Amino acid sequence: MNKKQVIGVVRHLAKLIAHMDAIDYDKIPQEDNFLLTTNHTSRLDSPFLMLSTPRDDFVAVVTRKYRKKIFFKWFLEKVGVIWMNREETDFSALREAISYLRKGWIVGIAPEGTRSGEQKLMQGKAGAAVLAERANVLIVPVGITGPADMMSDLLHFKKAKIEVRFGEPYRLPKIDVNDRKNWLIRSTDEIMCRIAALLPESYRGYYADHPRLKELLAGK
Repeated sequence: MNKKQVIGVVRHLAKLIAHMDAIDYDKIPQEDNFLLTTNHTSRLDSPFLMLSTPRDDFVAVVTRKYRKKIFFKWFLEKVGVIWMNREETDFSALREAISYLRKGWIVGIAPEGTRSGEQKLMQGKAGAAVLAERANVLIVPVGITGPADMMSDLLHFKKAKIEVRFGEPYRLPKIDVNDRKNWLIRSTDEIMCRIAALLPESYRGYYADHPRLKELLAGK
């Protein structure tokens, strides 16, 4: 099976077990490259993100530990994956992601680096900011809810409700070469707060009281 066939089959199966709503999808570029940044509460986040867009030129940055999950390994390697070692700075994976962005693709990444077991945002890592800066691309934030509750819904014979909410594309400020460390901190906070602004209050976790989130929620 090729990529389109796999996505078609999985999209059909997803419709049988879930209601998926892609909100404000029209905000995102329908052509050209961008970095898609999202929260991460379930192994199913990446598949549903891929199903939320008709574009084929999408690749996800995923932790190598999911190679042990047979279905996820098969699906992701069929549709497009960059395996990343989350235990260290994986320069090989970063170079691969930058290569895809420069070819005009969408690259999806969860800046937290691992799943949040409590469905609350954890502190973000700097990888997404590094990617956006080195590839000089737009960032599109997305907040996803529902995949973590999917098994419970199915056990109660209910269709899962999946919501994928897209935010306005934006660019990070130019890197301050004299203060790279603080630029990374500020940029990572910007990325995470923009994701938090798309999520219900109970999901905002580490960033719930962040001043930048409050500005975004106030429309600033």
